Formats: sequence, C-alpha cells, structure tokens
Amino acid sequence: MGKLSGKIAVITGGNSGIGLATAKLFAKEGATVVVTGRRQAELDAAVAEIGGNVVGVQGDVSNLADLDKLYAEVKTQFGRLDILFANAGISELSPLGAVTEEHFDKTFGINVKGLLFTVQKALPLLTDGASVILNSSVANTVGFEGFGVYAATKAAVRSFARTWTAELKARRIRVNVVSPGPIETPIFDKIGLSVEQKEAFAANISNQVPLGRFGHPDEIAQAVLFLASSDSSYVAGVDLYVDGGMVAV
Repeated sequence: MGKLSGKIAVITGGNSGIGLATAKLFAKEGATVVVTGRRQAELDAAVAEIGGNVVGVQGDVSNLADLDKLYAEVKTQFGRLDILFANAGISELSPLGAVTEEHFDKTFGINVKGLLFTVQKALPLLTDGASVILNSSVANTVGFEGFGVYAATKAAVRSFARTWTAELKARRIRVNVVSPGPIETPIFDKIGLSVEQKEAFAANISNQVPLGRFGHPDEIAQAVLFLASSDSSYVAGVDLYVDGGMVAV
C-alpha cells in the first residue's frame, strides 16, 4: 500500500520539472493523478512518462475557463479531490528599472491570480480533511537581484496559506507551502538569460547554498509527498523550505 493509495490528486504545471517529478511520485504511491500543462505536446509526453493512473488536461491556470474545464473533468471522472498541488508558475528576470506592465501582469496573472482561482474553484470537490500544497520559493524571503516581481508573487503565495488555513479549518483542509531553493528545472532556460549569464547565475546561487549545489525536482517531490500524506496530519499553514539550508543559515 502506497502512502496515497486511493487518493485523487490534481497537480497544475505537471508537465515538467517539479510538477512532473511530483506526479510520478504520487502515482507510484498509489494516487490517481490529474496533471495540467499549457502545451499539449509536452503534456502528452508527461502523461506517457508518468504511466498509469494519470489524466492530462490541457490548460492555463490564468485562464478561468481552463480551470473550469479542469474541475469539470475531475468531477465527471472521480467526483472528488483529495490532494491539490498548486504548482504552476513562471519566473522571468526583470530588474526594477526594466519592469513593464506586461511583465507584471503576466507574472501575477499566473503565479497569484492563477493559483488563487486554482484553489477557489477546487473547493466544491475537495474532501473534508484534504491537503492543499502551494508552491512558493525561497524568493519569498531572500532578495535576488532582478526578480522583484517574481519574489512578490511568491510572498503572496505564502500569505495565502496562512489565510486559507484559517478559512478552511472547519473542513479540516490543511494548506501548506513548499518553498524550493535553486532547483535544476527547465524554468532556468526561460528566465531570459544568455548561456554565459545562466552559468554565472548558477555558480553564484550555488555558492549561497550551504550544501553547495542545486537541488533536484525529486527532492522537492518528496517534500510535497510528506505534506500531501497522513505523515503530516498535524501540519498546517507552514512554509517548508527545501533549499539546502539557504534560508536558515
């Protein structure tokens, strides 16, 4: 028996990186997993990689109609939801003097608006005692040059967990946050850096991590599994840093 046997889980942004690693682990632990992604080809590849007990639903979390489609599919196929990992998010480099309205709206639209409505629209399907995990970042605490808008979105995510833990306590729904440090994921190919800049950035970040390296998506997935399972039955409203000691030291 796996830790999530018989559970129904939704993972947004489950087609790559942390989301994909978590979906694979959840399926291995016995859950039926519904994953979302914006790009159909990548989503199809992820579904094939995850294997059995998985459903892929194409959609963008910043599009409320796509979220409605997601939960209509969950309701039709399963009738309930036990675990929600609101993982979808983006990160783009933009120093204060270069921030545009488009950059602000896009980043907040996916990381904050998208996450909020991902959780709100799941409420009718979430079982009493369900687990909701929000993906934030060490950037909600540590200041990284050029990532002010991104960091602000991740601070908002941390704040949501506190409020929603209080709001959902009557239903015993646990809302927790996982905050990864620097992780080897495709997101680093999309932040707007040249190859040389990316290598310099990676070296600089690694030097700030007491363990001296980037983390792996599987290491975040294990933390999410803990928050999703009964192993964390008395854990609510926390921000779990999985960052090689970056924030604590």
